[in-house]
Amino acid sequence: MGWGDLGVFGEPSKETPNLDQMASEGMLFLDFYTANPLCSPSRAALLTGRLPVRNGFYTTNAHARNAYTPQDIVGGIPDSELLLPELLKKAGYTNKIIGKWHLGHRPQFHPMKHGFDEWFGSPNCHFGPFDNRVLPNIPVYRDWEMIGRYYEDFKIDLKTGEANLTQIYLQEALDFISKQQASQQPFFLYWAIDATHAPVYASKRFLGTSQRGLYGDAVREIDDSIGKILKHLQKLGISENTFVFFTSDNGAALISAPKQGGSNGRFLCGKQTTFEGGMREPAIAWWPGHIPAGGVSHQLGNVMDLFTTSLSLAGLQPPSDRQIDGIDLLPAILQGKLIDRPIFYYRGNEMMAVRVGLYKAHYWTWSNSWEEYSKGIDFCPGQNVSGVTTHTQEEHTSLPLLFHLGRDPGEKYPLSFASDEYQRAMEQISVVVRQHKATVVPGEPQLNVCDKAVM
Repeated sequence: MGWGDLGVFGEPSKETPNLDQMASEGMLFLDFYTANPLCSPSRAALLTGRLPVRNGFYTTNAHARNAYTPQDIVGGIPDSELLLPELLKKAGYTNKIIGKWHLGHRPQFHPMKHGFDEWFGSPNCHFGPFDNRVLPNIPVYRDWEMIGRYYEDFKIDLKTGEANLTQIYLQEALDFISKQQASQQPFFLYWAIDATHAPVYASKRFLGTSQRGLYGDAVREIDDSIGKILKHLQKLGISENTFVFFTSDNGAALISAPKQGGSNGRFLCGKQTTFEGGMREPAIAWWPGHIPAGGVSHQLGNVMDLFTTSLSLAGLQPPSDRQIDGIDLLPAILQGKLIDRPIFYYRGNEMMAVRVGLYKAHYWTWSNSWEEYSKGIDFCPGQNVSGVTTHTQEEHTSLPLLFHLGRDPGEKYPLSFASDEYQRAMEQISVVVRQHKATVVPGEPQLNVCDKAVM
């Protein structure tokens, strides 16, 4: 889902009333990022509080390539990583994941081996189906038991886009919350639905209801489901004891546009790139009675912060034996403080860019290869910016491309190398980058592929 998909961010059809209301009752983050512009690494970062280059979710088979886990990859989240649910157990939490795991499909990578007590969903996304028997259809699990497969037992109609998966995931969430409330048990729910990932789907009641086509139908159903979850918390009388955060794993996949891709608003490019459209995410914090209603924050945030913030809420400290990249956002959320911190943009194990304050410096630029582009694969459709959206990997480490995101959020106008502003900003950014690179000791890459380049 893209930054520009929510009405509260200016989407003109205004088809996200529940998320917009969530923002009006809570706090909207304007400058919130994922840790990587692809699914698996960003999810690994969210649950470990660590950049993918540290937790092993990157590939070394091609420079600046991201890493993910479809059926033909044998790696996954390493045992050496401590995931959020593992740590929350120390404070008595019951943990459930609903939907997409995407951190490895082999038995040793099962979410219930990494701190979750319950699971309903799939190791991978629903894209497919894979009709040959070398790559079987995608399994769906309830806890340890495989209970069916996407397309076979859990239908997705590729012609109409009809599927009731979001409704199934919603009911799983409501039932889990009710059960924990009845037992007075603290809980962590990771609701990881995937309806806006191509092939996009929505249930029959939502099909054809959006001005934005099938993708909009999927967004409307997700919005409706989130509204029902929040109302359920209020009905059970536990909303003031429950911190809820909404965000996305990547920006909208413009490669799937226009029919199955979303909007990244004014930002450049989309998923799989380290331009703003690929990594800046919609983000809302909601906690009635604690978060002042109608708040808007310019705090630079990252999905990795949800790891550290959640531990703080549970009265726990993050692990001290490893580098944690996430920060505790509670001072920003509850007291309106701004915490000085940079944002690092990685593809694979290459730091492509860094944001410090309102300045963003690109050390490498690359959208995707000419070979892919010539086949119609375009991560930046209609957004060519000369010298910026490059189809060869362009190195700028000696003289980074610098943008002021306050004046130029679309990254269209690099600052002049000769300007005083450029020199002042780069002096500050260079110090941040040197300090960061001194801490980067890459973990062992955990994603091995079978003779295939990964994107």
